Amino acid sequence: METTKFDISDYLDSNEMITEYLNEVLENGNENDLVKALGNVAKAIGMTKIAEKAGLSRPSLYKALSDGSKPQFSTIMKVLKAVGGQVKLNPISA
Repeated sequence: METTKFDISDYLDSNEMITEYLNEVLENGNENDLVKALGNVAKAIGMTKIAEKAGLSRPSLYKALSDGSKPQFSTIMKVLKAVGGQVKLNPISA
């Protein structure tokens, strides 16, 4: 039997799935998880399309979202906006 490597971007096929995925990462992950998740979402939507919407070159987007990268907060915000998201704060329950 032939197997293939799991790729989450294959399953991020709707705005709802993307939103749930990113919200889960924001709630339970760390900054590295968020960068990786944004890379998965950009791959699912299309790196060229996201790069254009974010005002970045395609190579710059790949570099910013690669494993171990430390993109600037402004880059994260541009990519979030390009994938159709925004950051919203909610109070933490005591």
